[in-house]
Amino acid sequence: MSQTRHTRTLIIGSGPAGYTAAVYASRAMLKPILVQGIQPGGQLTITTDVENWPGDASVMGSDLMARMGAHAHEMGAEIIADHIKSLDLSLRPFKAQGDSGTIYTADAVILATGAQAKWLGLPSEGHFKGFGVSACATCDGFFYRGQAIVVAGGGNTAVEEALFLTNFASGVTLIHRRDSLRAEKILQDRLFRNPKVKILWNHTVNEVIGSDEPRGVEGVRTKHVKTGEIAEIPCKGVFVAVGHAPATALVKDQLKLHNGGYVQVEPGSTRTSIPGVFAAGDVTDHIYRQAVTSAGMGCMAALDAEKFLAGMNGAKVSEADACAAATDIPG
Repeated sequence: MSQTRHTRTLIIGSGPAGYTAAVYASRAMLKPILVQGIQPGGQLTITTDVENWPGDASVMGSDLMARMGAHAHEMGAEIIADHIKSLDLSLRPFKAQGDSGTIYTADAVILATGAQAKWLGLPSEGHFKGFGVSACATCDGFFYRGQAIVVAGGGNTAVEEALFLTNFASGVTLIHRRDSLRAEKILQDRLFRNPKVKILWNHTVNEVIGSDEPRGVEGVRTKHVKTGEIAEIPCKGVFVAVGHAPATALVKDQLKLHNGGYVQVEPGSTRTSIPGVFAAGDVTDHIYRQAVTSAGMGCMAALDAEKFLAGMNGAKVSEADACAAATDIPG
């Protein structure tokens, strides 16, 4: 049987942004409800070692997210294992419906649904994900010091990842299916000048090859898009850089989006195009996409929501005072 739950602040998503928003919203006595979504903890739960989280020289991604969830719960947030399948922002209070059948109504919504890296869709890619296959050079590049690395892609992200990885790798091979890059000219110039970078034009990655004991990447099998010629390139890491897809299906026809589908927020804030709706983390961040920046935005979203709700309360009080004053006027 379905039920309706009301909260002052509904947080949708449970990555660093969502959990941090829950901590701050709880401290502000907003009694938030956080709905975790399909993947509790977000992308970090499928990341092995995290070495760029302040205060932890090395921590498993899943352990870090478990700690953040426990912290939010300890602060007073109600954390629910459900998935929001629809969200109506046209009326107040806002209304969300979960897969469980529960309807959540809220005076403010913090959208922290994140983004997912786009993948090549290869079975072998999935098999070695987290064991040599990654979509985040900033997160995992450090593990491949002195090793040969492959980057798949041809846009800004791919070129930026390849350039960043030259700080660690013995050599980087950028594999692109066309004969020219889509990246900005200034980035291409930097790439072409870097002696550690080799570009393999007109090729696709057809298979990631490696060992299972222990599991690890040993190379990739490529295919020439015109001749069909197959080749193998030895490497220890494969970075897929074909873009990210922000998880905005719930709001794509309701909130203003930009830069390929990311939620647009006012500069220096987490306020979206609808008052009372805030966005934090990778769902709005097309530039940094780091756990620490997502957490910072989660803090901002909770503080923005607190300010918004305080304004709502002030408006309600003013209306009540006006009614009382009108009643006291002698007729």
